[in-house]
Amino acid sequence: EPGSPPEAASPPEPAPAPVSAARPAPEPASVAVSPSGPAPEPASVAVPPSGPAPEPASAPAAAPAPCWLDTETALALLASPLAGMDAADLRRLGRALREEERAGGNAVPPPSDELLARALAEPERLVAHDPVYARGAQRLGALLATARERLARGGTAEEALWDLWEGTPWPARLERAARRGGAAGRNADRDLDAVCALFATATRAEERTGGRGALNFLAEIEAEDIAADTLTRRAVRPDAVRLMTAHRAKGLEWSLVVVAGVQEGLWPDLRRRGSLLEADRIGRDGLAEPLTPGALLAEERRLFYVAATRARDRLVVTAVKAPADDGDQPSRFLTELGVEPRDVTGRPRRPLSVAALVAELRATTVDPRVSDRLREAAAQRLARLAALTDEDGRPLVPSAHPYRWWGMFEPTESKVPLRDRDQPVVLSGSALDQLANTCALQWFLGREVKADAPATAAQGFGNVVHVLADEVASGHTPADLDVLMERLDSVWNALAFDAPWKSEQEKGNARVALERFLKWHVMDRTGRTSVASEHDFDVTLGAGDYEVRIRGQLDRVEADGEGRAYVVDFKTGKQAPTAREVERHPQLAVYQLAVREGAVDEAFDGVRPEPGGAELVQLRQGAAKKDGGETLPKVQAQEALQGSAGEWVGELLATAAGKVLDERFTPSAGQHCTHCSFRASCSARPEGRHVVE
Repeated sequence: EPGSPPEAASPPEPAPAPVSAARPAPEPASVAVSPSGPAPEPASVAVPPSGPAPEPASAPAAAPAPCWLDTETALALLASPLAGMDAADLRRLGRALREEERAGGNAVPPPSDELLARALAEPERLVAHDPVYARGAQRLGALLATARERLARGGTAEEALWDLWEGTPWPARLERAARRGGAAGRNADRDLDAVCALFATATRAEERTGGRGALNFLAEIEAEDIAADTLTRRAVRPDAVRLMTAHRAKGLEWSLVVVAGVQEGLWPDLRRRGSLLEADRIGRDGLAEPLTPGALLAEERRLFYVAATRARDRLVVTAVKAPADDGDQPSRFLTELGVEPRDVTGRPRRPLSVAALVAELRATTVDPRVSDRLREAAAQRLARLAALTDEDGRPLVPSAHPYRWWGMFEPTESKVPLRDRDQPVVLSGSALDQLANTCALQWFLGREVKADAPATAAQGFGNVVHVLADEVASGHTPADLDVLMERLDSVWNALAFDAPWKSEQEKGNARVALERFLKWHVMDRTGRTSVASEHDFDVTLGAGDYEVRIRGQLDRVEADGEGRAYVVDFKTGKQAPTAREVERHPQLAVYQLAVREGAVDEAFDGVRPEPGGAELVQLRQGAAKKDGGETLPKVQAQEALQGSAGEWVGELLATAAGKVLDERFTPSAGQHCTHCSFRASCSARPEGRHVVE
């Protein structure tokens, strides 16, 4: 995404780890050979011819002072997580800086790389440029200036690092990635570990004598960089399988060789090897003729011969044969081996992976249909896998050890209930719908266990809009869009977004939502006036055999000319319920019951009002054309609960209270599963069933 450091960009490691030399391991016993081309050689770099650079036609009268930051370092910093700029942002900023030079009278401006380095060293030059593409450079330039000032005042290397670390959104991004888990989470954990090691190194450098401070730190970091020969073949484990191309296998031998994927169209591959410029035709004596299909076929046959003759004792050649004639077919080379190919139909009993092997062994150890001897053999194999470690002593198959297994103990059961049945059940309006209609397990894990995911940027968006709406309703802030946007700007940067473009997009959405709110706030709604905003309430309601204590906060309470109370709930989500769902919206209905029980008496001077109804005001969504159009929010009203019309609410309360007291939290699959944090451990979902069952 624009503005955020891409994962594939591999930003510079915060602290290079020491490199240890390993003794080359002996060759393994087997090898898998691929028909693809040779392994890529190290990247080469084009070097311009030596000699003086051509002089420009005209030059400025005075040469600029030398920059303290070289271009290579500047570009690396701009592409790092400290600035988070991508190639497009760098190009746009470079062009803008060159245009600025031309406008200043320099007909032949320096290269953009040099201008970027100079602008980064003097961040005041970036003030006039569009933050859309210059924000990262502006932020990084200010950070570098702060760090330089810190060091100039005698600050330590650790303090300068903290200035750089805390001045970017990188820590928040790493934290979010680490919490999400998976491959990205593991990468984030490694980055955070590297940052911790970097700060520890800075602390050690400062503790040393000599008073050199940051220079000591830099010297220690530089000393940890050990040059390595990238052309040297990597050491391999003696008991491992080597995977290589047929070109790389030339001249080597193994006891067992597997040549996999020998498909027609892949081997032989009769496509031209050259590129658009046909560099493959450049020969010693000039431009050569392109290879004919026959010559290509002969070359591919020789390559297959090389791969097949690498085996001393046993050769296995595999291919896939599709039932249809136009599907994958084995290569014509298989018929030239002198051995009749053997068709293997059906699927293997398990995937050929370590995880599948561990699962099969675990299942065998508890299978009553197999013999005791086989179960013991499976347990011994698991023990051998669990004992395997790498050179650093870390387990190679951690899942083989029983301490990593789930479901090894019987479920526990407490004889003492979690709640006293003689006391009211404490719930909120939103919890009622989740317990009774959505998913009781999701409520239990999120609210009771408190295992829900941390607040998202969408929740932060809603909180900010709610606070500003409360300030307007309470009179602390005037109903002026410019004033509200100033208040929004003061807190917006505290919200964590995945990328700057997303932050800008959501900020625009927040502006539209506030515009709708202000127009709705000042319009005449049948004489209703606001009497309370963000009003806390705590009431106890009877529900069949149970008592339910409802606690919460009303976004807004209004009164009409007849003294009836209307509850308004502001919504900032992207989805709105249907009109039928609003009629039986549990949260709005509970709010109306709370009004009946005295939740807003204080706002009505101690007089208990009759509920006039409740409304959802969808600030993200515009109203229909007949209701005022897009400039007004969509308003969804629930009629006042009169007489027996509200009996369904009592039934919902009783159902929810019964589930909580009986501790019956069974999962229910539905649309709500899309954004559920517990799908991977839920028995109602396929991905969670293998974990809990």
